[in-house]
Amino acid sequence: MSTIDQYVSAATRDNTRRSYQSAIRHFEETWGGFLPTTADSVARYLADHAETLSVNTLRSRLAALAQWHQEQGFADPTKAPLVKKVLKGIQALHPARAKQARPLQLEQLSALVDWLERAMLDADREGRAGDRLRLARDRALVLIGFWRGFRSDELCRMQIDNIEVVAGEGMVIYLPRSKTDRAARGRAYKAPALSRLCPVNAYLDWVNLAQLKEGPVFARIDRWGNVGDGALRPGSLVPVLRGRFRAAGIAAPEQYSGHSLRRGFATWANANDWDVKDLMEYVGWKDVRSAMRYIDRADSFAQHRIESGLATKSRPLS
Repeated sequence: MSTIDQYVSAATRDNTRRSYQSAIRHFEETWGGFLPTTADSVARYLADHAETLSVNTLRSRLAALAQWHQEQGFADPTKAPLVKKVLKGIQALHPARAKQARPLQLEQLSALVDWLERAMLDADREGRAGDRLRLARDRALVLIGFWRGFRSDELCRMQIDNIEVVAGEGMVIYLPRSKTDRAARGRAYKAPALSRLCPVNAYLDWVNLAQLKEGPVFARIDRWGNVGDGALRPGSLVPVLRGRFRAAGIAAPEQYSGHSLRRGFATWANANDWDVKDLMEYVGWKDVRSAMRYIDRADSFAQHRIESGLATKSRPLS
């Protein structure tokens, strides 16, 4: 790969690149389409998958096809009026409510960490070094993920070399880029040292136990308990988290995902009267609508406010 190709490749996030490659394979190999293609073919592709794929997935497939044509120097068929009308019609006839991950509440986080720590003690007593490593890694993962409101891909991109621990205060995590950092300027995120459920202590316990000096923070561990050089993949975090939730006795573990940590922190911060602007700055949201999608209000049905109003004595009619 030439130097120019390396820079071009670095301009696209790995997850996006894999998603687009998968979409192109689906169009060509699964559906039988040909590239370059036409607006009529794209419209038929959308229609054929209108009942099986979500509108968001179809939009992602269109984005992949658009990028392929642009990179190859061909006219982009996805911008044609026909394609836009077909997608609009699919959205009208097949409306779908956006699914959101269930937020992890502070009580559930506490129960999970308690279980992880008991399991670590058991693994120590029984000499299960590999299990002890996984438990320590996963405790650090959930605590940093929650208190920093990180996405799965942000957790997986954390590097030992980009972390600084300030004794008694917290840790500074530098990420060269993130989903909202389109210009790849990088940003430093601070995580606090806490009296309990401390992400800093969990991080130090994990890296010291695993003897990590460089490379990814949340490294893969093989079946024999060996810590590898590669990081966990964002997609692998969901089964890891759900497995831990299930073992800890947390109800409905299948409803949680990597976003549950981020949504959980946002919900906790909102319930504790964080200003929305402060929350956006802390988590890294650029748009208030993005922030509000993550926040589950404590009185989501407005029951408390309505009941309070009902309890207020009405003024006598004059």
